[in-house]
Amino acid sequence: MSEPVVIITGSSRGIGQATAEVMAERGYRVVVSSRSQDSCEPVAEAIRAAGGQAVAIPCHIGHEEQLEALVSRAVEQFGRLDAVVMNAASNPVYGPSDQVDQQAFDLIMRNNVFSAMRLAHAARPHLKAAGNGALVLVSSIAGQFGNKLIGVYGMSKAAENQLVRNLALELGGDGIRVNAVAPGLVKTDFARALLENERMVRYFETTTPLKRLAEPVDIGRVIAFLCGPDSGWLSGQVLTADGGLSVTGGF
Repeated sequence: MSEPVVIITGSSRGIGQATAEVMAERGYRVVVSSRSQDSCEPVAEAIRAAGGQAVAIPCHIGHEEQLEALVSRAVEQFGRLDAVVMNAASNPVYGPSDQVDQQAFDLIMRNNVFSAMRLAHAARPHLKAAGNGALVLVSSIAGQFGNKLIGVYGMSKAAENQLVRNLALELGGDGIRVNAVAPGLVKTDFARALLENERMVRYFETTTPLKRLAEPVDIGRVIAFLCGPDSGWLSGQVLTADGGLSVTGGF
């Protein structure tokens, strides 16, 4: 079969799930992945019920052997790999950096940065073989500004942005494009601690030029663009998708 294949980590809910649904609608065969089979399977089943093709393959991004198995199992299942969306991330601490101990710091950096690097290299030969392969990292505007609540998470996202630039140089010769999307505040379970702060929600709703928070599908559509042929001349870029918030100067 010639339909392109995409792996999406952290796709049992939120941005990852929305991306899986959008890409299935656009003809991709989708590998739905998060920590447990039980959380992945309903998303894959819904895609199949809608006429798409999907399989659930669990993976804990903090374990290198599971990242490698994710790639190998995806290729075994579908015979090729065209794109990888690195959406899964960790942020166990909300608050200033003096509340972040070494264990939490190491977890954030390993899961958000090191795992993306390792997954990219595991996927590299298969993306090269497919031709015009794409890697998309889900970053955040927290990686572009200072932040008192999620500062270390922001540090990891700033590191991801640099990883995008480095990988674009390293993998470009294999015809692999590497980009990222940096969302603002999105209505997801991952952002629950921020969404429960009514003052913060009101701030984002009133300050963002589009006067609303993002829905997961808003970001999913940007990711699908970065995976597809319409972005064929983009690489090494971090595309900010925040409804215009960052241009106001008020973030």
